[in-house]
Amino acid sequence: MTYETFDAFCGGLPAATYVEQWGGAHVWKVGGKVFAIAGWSKGAFPFVTFKCSELAYRILREQPGLRPAPYLSPRSPTWIQMHGDPGLCDDDLKAYLAESHRIVAAKLTRKQRSDLGLAG
Repeated sequence: MTYETFDAFCGGLPAATYVEQWGGAHVWKVGGKVFAIAGWSKGAFPFVTFKCSELAYRILREQPGLRPAPYLSPRSPTWIQMHGDPGLCDDDLKAYLAESHRIVAAKLTRKQRSDLGLAG
């Protein structure tokens, strides 16, 4: 997944906002909380980091091209980083990014979700 594809997909999720931080990483947030990050790769394709369920984390961390996200996993052990091949195909990665958005949005307060149009 390229930066352009990553940004286009994340930008299409409800109430998603973008900021560039942490050394030029493309960071996507919902309600001010991070749900996806792309960056830190010297190649054409960024490393992509996302939050997932505990079960998905246990499965994904063992897959080639995926690992517990550096810096994030020790604090919150459900962050995965796709850093190499084979990793995930774009369709599967998009599904995990959408789920990350849902997980993070669900932890916002009811008022925050309502203000962002996410209540329901």
